[in-house]
Amino acid sequence: MRKNIANSALAAGALFLPFFASAAAQDLNGVLAFISKFANNVVGLLITIALIVFFWGLIRYVLASGEAKGEGLQIMLWGVIAVFVMVSIWGIIKLLQTTFGVQNTTISVPQGIPYQP
Repeated sequence: MRKNIANSALAAGALFLPFFASAAAQDLNGVLAFISKFANNVVGLLITIALIVFFWGLIRYVLASGEAKGEGLQIMLWGVIAVFVMVSIWGIIKLLQTTFGVQNTTISVPQGIPYQP
C-alpha cells in the first residue's frame, strides 16, 4: 500500500515538475498567476481522477459477481458523487461571476506593495 502511495506521489510530482521549473517569478503578479495556473491544473487532475474511479468501479461491476458487484457499485457511486460535487462548485462559481458581472478573473495587485527579488 505504501509503495502505491509513493508511486502515485512520484507520478503527480512528475506531472507538475514543469510548473516548479518555471516558478521563478519576477513580481507578485507572476507568483499569483503561477498559483492560479497550478490550482486550475489540480482541479483538472482531480476531476480526471474521479472519472477514473468511476470507470474502475464500472469495470469491477461488469467483471464481478455476487458480493463484488456491490463493491463495484459503491466505487461507481463515490466516483459520481465526486464528479458531481466538483462540477457543481465550478458551476456555482461561474453563476456568481455572471451574476455579479465579474468578467476579468486576473488578480490585480495594488501599486506600492514592495517586492524584493
